[in-house]
Amino acid sequence: MSEPNVERGSPNWLGQVKWDEHGLVPVIAQEAQTGDVLMFAWMNREALLKTSELGRAVYFSRSRRKLWFKGEESGHVQQVHEIRIDCDNDVILLKVTQLGHEPGIACHTGRHSCFYSRLEQGHWQPVDPVLKDPDSIYTSV
Repeated sequence: MSEPNVERGSPNWLGQVKWDEHGLVPVIAQEAQTGDVLMFAWMNREALLKTSELGRAVYFSRSRRKLWFKGEESGHVQQVHEIRIDCDNDVILLKVTQLGHEPGIACHTGRHSCFYSRLEQGHWQPVDPVLKDPDSIYTSV
């Protein structure tokens, strides 16, 4: 007997994820070696399935409304070591190695992590350095 809300041909474990009303689940990418939280993104069923099959992070871009293979433009690929789910089955954690630059750049601003600003005296202050000029990372399409 198959689980409810599982697409025909989808692995059963996908049906255990609590997808939101748009068919998405939030995802946190964490650096496997350091524990640094690199970024937050979204996945749909196809992105999560491809991530598990390829061993590389594939997200769903809500703004472009399509799959986003992390690093497809920048070269900053995320190699996935583990895929975990939280106790409520509604958040995914990827343990990754950030490839493409040393130290790894996960953020489109050229920083190691997207969480580079800290609240200080009522203002958000960037506290992590830009490792590479974003204009040199991305090519105009």
